[in-house]
Amino acid sequence: MRAGSPAVYAGAAACLVLLVLPFYLDRFWLQAGLFAMAAALGAIGINLLTGATGQLSMGHAFFLAVGAYGYCAFAGDGTDGLAGLGLPGWLAAVLAVALSGVAGGVFSPIAGRLRGAYLGIATLALIFIGQHLLFNAHDLTGGYNGRAVPPLSLFGLTFDDTELLVAQVPFGAVEKLWYLGLVLLLGGVLFARGVLLGRPGRAMNAIRDHRIAAGVMGIPVARYRGAVFVLSSMYAGLAGVLLALVFQRTVPEYFGMALSLEYLAMIVIGGLGSVAGAVAGGVFVSLLPQLLNRYSDALPLVSAPGTGGIAPGEAARYLYGAAVVAVVLFLPGGLARLAARRPGKPGRGSSPETPIHTPHTPTTTEPSGEAR
Repeated sequence: MRAGSPAVYAGAAACLVLLVLPFYLDRFWLQAGLFAMAAALGAIGINLLTGATGQLSMGHAFFLAVGAYGYCAFAGDGTDGLAGLGLPGWLAAVLAVALSGVAGGVFSPIAGRLRGAYLGIATLALIFIGQHLLFNAHDLTGGYNGRAVPPLSLFGLTFDDTELLVAQVPFGAVEKLWYLGLVLLLGGVLFARGVLLGRPGRAMNAIRDHRIAAGVMGIPVARYRGAVFVLSSMYAGLAGVLLALVFQRTVPEYFGMALSLEYLAMIVIGGLGSVAGAVAGGVFVSLLPQLLNRYSDALPLVSAPGTGGIAPGEAARYLYGAAVVAVVLFLPGGLARLAARRPGKPGRGSSPETPIHTPHTPTTTEPSGEAR
């Protein structure tokens, strides 16, 4: 993007709008926006793994749980009867993200040697292991009822409901977290774009498009796969920390298989291999059930659970499931490809400034478990 171009002005206007929203929106909309930011962070992580490197992962929810519960364990002071180290909130958040990376590093040798459905099945085991631990390690996780999330403290500011007046507008926990979420999302987007536009991104795309050719060119395939898996896990851990701070309580049931499937839907709808697409898909999938729940009384066939209609959560799954099918059939590049098309040239692909990569399936049959 060149200075003075319409895209620059549009981006600046969008940033300005996002900065002033806490002064005008109520708690519901700000909380929904924070959920969307956390979803976008997690979607960027799995898009680096699946969209850019071609590695299918079904265990993304496990690493979100590691981040969320890791933060609670590091920041908790033990007054609730659960394990906690009582560390400062900012340090607990950093350690929780690092713990997610360590968990991804433990699994990375497997991720470096498997691909496709084989890796998907292997990572699916992480969900079952994680659910068992979350429900049964009561002293650490609180069991079925979960555990309360300690508020984050940073530079003397505590992100809780203690009222803070800014321009005569009271700021509570959600308003304060809004700006933290914006900073984290901006940093996550810029870092991921730097990775994809640099030499590592070209190597990842080569591995995705043809593993054997990438190995012949001297790319350490297994090492790159393992490293991207660790990076994806850290993005998931960061998203888990932000989710925990917004929810203010971690519940094991949330970090199940359905959450991993939602993240796969995000990157397919948004666009595989695109950072902007991951953000768009995360916003779409995370906001849809909240909007349906908010306006269920005014929508046909959608009603509260147990009242005879379709619950908002189920309706949301139907809708973004249909969106996945529509994208696969009619818009393989997802929302990112749609946004990248030039006006007046419907037959063209993406613009030169925003290359969109659509993974393809090699025609040769390759052994799935072989390391390169």
